[in-house]
Amino acid sequence: MTTEHQTLALILFSLFIAVTLGITTWVSRNRHGSAEEFYAGGRLFSPMENGFAIAGDYMSAASFLGISGLIALFGYDGLLYSVGFLVAWLVVLFLVAELVRNCGRFTLADVVAARMNERPVRIAAGTSSVVVSVLYLIAQMVGAGSLVGLLLGNSSPVARTLTVVGVGALMVVYVSFGGMRATTWIQIVKAVLLMGGAITLTVLVLLRFHGNFDQLLTSAADRSGHGRAFLGPGLKYGGGWTARIDFMSLGLALVLGTAGLPHILSRFYTVPTARSARRSVVWAIGLIGGFYLMTIVLGFGAAALVGPDEVRASNASGNTAVPLLAAFLGGGAGTTGGAVLFAFVAAIAFATILAVVAGITLASSASVAHDLYASLKRRHARQRSEVAVARGAAVGIGAVAIALGLLAQDLNVAFLVGLAFAVAASANLPVLLYSLFWRGFTTRGAVWSVYGGLIPAVLLVLVSPVVSGSAESLFPGVDFQYFPLQNPGIVSIPLGFLAGWLGTVTSGEEPDEAKHAETEVRSLTGAGAV
Repeated sequence: MTTEHQTLALILFSLFIAVTLGITTWVSRNRHGSAEEFYAGGRLFSPMENGFAIAGDYMSAASFLGISGLIALFGYDGLLYSVGFLVAWLVVLFLVAELVRNCGRFTLADVVAARMNERPVRIAAGTSSVVVSVLYLIAQMVGAGSLVGLLLGNSSPVARTLTVVGVGALMVVYVSFGGMRATTWIQIVKAVLLMGGAITLTVLVLLRFHGNFDQLLTSAADRSGHGRAFLGPGLKYGGGWTARIDFMSLGLALVLGTAGLPHILSRFYTVPTARSARRSVVWAIGLIGGFYLMTIVLGFGAAALVGPDEVRASNASGNTAVPLLAAFLGGGAGTTGGAVLFAFVAAIAFATILAVVAGITLASSASVAHDLYASLKRRHARQRSEVAVARGAAVGIGAVAIALGLLAQDLNVAFLVGLAFAVAASANLPVLLYSLFWRGFTTRGAVWSVYGGLIPAVLLVLVSPVVSGSAESLFPGVDFQYFPLQNPGIVSIPLGFLAGWLGTVTSGEEPDEAKHAETEVRSLTGAGAV
């Protein structure tokens, strides 16, 4: 990229950082330090505001950079990520949103612990939430490194490292000083910017092909080097039965994982009522649906106009396809229009990363303080003490995410998020659904459900092609690959449900009928909800 590209992008980066730090400073002067303020923003957001914030939380670097890159490289098989991410919201809308808002207070563990022995359930659910959050954070850090690598021509590993560290430091500042209120407003600003950028690029791509989507697809197929096969299944997930099962595993993880993501569940507590939570999801589905339709145009546009070879040369996993497309649409390298549009899109992508890492860090630090710390104290911690622990936890989680993000710099961000979804669907979703809908569910069932999904999911990832055994692995020089699939969801998700059932039927504990009845009435009517 030219010096003009770099300068404009860095100016816009700095502008967004200045605005978000201003929001954080303003909010920090107007908060009173309670747990409700820090974790839930005082529950004062409207459905529309929260819907934009949910969309901002969900439309991450994986969506903007990773999915478009996968479509540019693999055509139809990359498009399947868009479908999975979008369909998942139907599960959230119909099974989770209102019930979670009515039953919980700040975290997933609140819902489960309402009718169980609180301490072991909170430790299990809190541990799972932190693991999912860290996996998700790694994807955002990788996205940040890819952007800066593109800006600097991949010539300065030190600068990429410093950028990842800088992103981690900023997310700690946002969470520690601004809490949920600052994080929510940053998400809203980011969602507006991201939708604006996606609309602009989509319109420019369609204008190039005179609004003819068929012509766009034909051009993408012709330039892909695969011909018509680019528009059909098989390029990424068609190399035999292992690849096909891997695709089914990925689809299952994407569709079921959203309902178990801690940073998505925590957003339902920022509105005053369950009805507001449901309306928030309706707003979010509208925004997210429109966005994922646009990523399809952007991915095929990058394939047709930039070309898969150039995308792959810039970043092996395709994470830089959209910025390269923007530079091309603006007039190409060396032109003022190309520099301006590239800088605009790169700044939006960077803003996307900053906003999403803030939301994820807040959710994971809440799990550490509200679930793990409060449980280990054996008595419910005082609110101010709990909030102080959450701020400290944000620093620790940020450090872990930075270290792992630097290690995984060459993996596709959409793929990394797919792993986070698999763990969420394996460990969090089974215990959540059992707690809400199974009258006979017990404490042992809850704990076994979480660990029975979490441990297999993490172990299967460690012995999968993601970590070793291939040129694209985290450790390409070694081989301890024993599990053939890249995504463990098709094995670990059923194990989570099975472990919850097995733990319950072998438990000597009698289910508390009164607590279940109370939870059922509360979840369906909102009576007694916080």
